[in-house]
Amino acid sequence: MAKRGQLTGQIQAKAKELLGREITQVELRLMPYAQHCALNGMNINPNKINESERWALSQWREAGWIRGGAVAFELEKPFWDAMNEILWLGYVANEDQPGG
Repeated sequence: MAKRGQLTGQIQAKAKELLGREITQVELRLMPYAQHCALNGMNINPNKINESERWALSQWREAGWIRGGAVAFELEKPFWDAMNEILWLGYVANEDQPGG
């Protein structure tokens, strides 16, 4: 069984299905923070992310999945849905649960 937050073939397949491309380990690990910020009406704190995560955010912005970041951070609904499916697989589900 893969460790929590580890990129797996199952996660890559789900990302490709829902987002049209595979994701990086950095993106997978950034998603919980992006989810937290969206849920709490917070902006991305530039002091809490590194250069790789900034690059990932710029990729998400270019893809049209997010708007803003350090100012007025917002997620698009289809990205929110995809991100939650991916987070389920990467952090919550185990082999004994449906979808895990």
